[in-house]
Amino acid sequence: MSTQLDCEVISPIQSAHYTIDNEISGLQALKLALDGSLKEPFEKAVATIIGAKGRLIVTGMGKSGHIARKLAATLASTGTPAFFVHPGEASHGDLGMIRDVDVVLAMSWSGETAELASIISYTRRFKVPLIAMTSKETSTLAEQSDIALCMPKIKEACPHGLAPTTSTTVQLCLGDALAVALLESRGFTPTDFKVFHPGGSLGANLQYVRDLMHKGDQMPLTGIDTRMSEVILIMSQKGFGCVGITDSDGKLVGMVTDGDLRRHLSDDLLTKSVRGVMTEGPKTLSPDTLVPAAIETMNSSSITAIFVIQDHMPVGLLHMHDILRIGAA
Repeated sequence: MSTQLDCEVISPIQSAHYTIDNEISGLQALKLALDGSLKEPFEKAVATIIGAKGRLIVTGMGKSGHIARKLAATLASTGTPAFFVHPGEASHGDLGMIRDVDVVLAMSWSGETAELASIISYTRRFKVPLIAMTSKETSTLAEQSDIALCMPKIKEACPHGLAPTTSTTVQLCLGDALAVALLESRGFTPTDFKVFHPGGSLGANLQYVRDLMHKGDQMPLTGIDTRMSEVILIMSQKGFGCVGITDSDGKLVGMVTDGDLRRHLSDDLLTKSVRGVMTEGPKTLSPDTLVPAAIETMNSSSITAIFVIQDHMPVGLLHMHDILRIGAA
């Protein structure tokens, strides 16, 4: 493979492979560091942020600033109150956003970013916990911080060794690792996640079956002693391509689908009892099932409609069209 000093012309695909391999090496080095020099500071950083009464202030300049913005958004959406403060604006009034109950996470690969000086000074003056994310243990940022997350030395994918490439990938990964560790430490659940993600396909996937199912008179239901002529009439009226069959106690015991009709097609089908046609023990869901789990059940069983039961009683019907309508599938 060509190095940054070679003049050999390489193809775009070779270049892409080199970049990806380089960044994978950086992530592997980070993983090893988390079992070594990064282990104690990482665990201390999680404990410090969890124990804070205020918010996590994330800051950084340039490419590190872009990663810091993304990390602040990830943290805020996963249960850790956080926001980004631009270091250039901090010395022009934005330092007032930082309180003594907060924690500051400052990101700088070199650890010598001049624009961070005012924030570092402010945290030291007012005893605000400062967590550094840098690659240089002897840098100003690392030495002034309470906790230094010192990332391993890596080689940039940029052939000139100048543009932040592998370094920003490592920062991003370490930030995500911190966010997920905090999420798990807080016991953050899919229900909590839904509160912060009500819109888009993510919000759709965090809905429950009970939010989408058809209820009451909308459900196609009939008793176990019903003739197939009536079952077919109910199926046509409700338009779901199926009918749920209940016993004398109202519990769901079977289901008749379009496929069952085709399999039992005969001259005497209309006079048959539903007992001899229905599929016994059909697949069902709980009202508290998340939509992605419902999709997996329906896809794995090759069905387009499924009854929702509670205490063995049918309380709703979910159709694949309902899922497609909200954009979750």
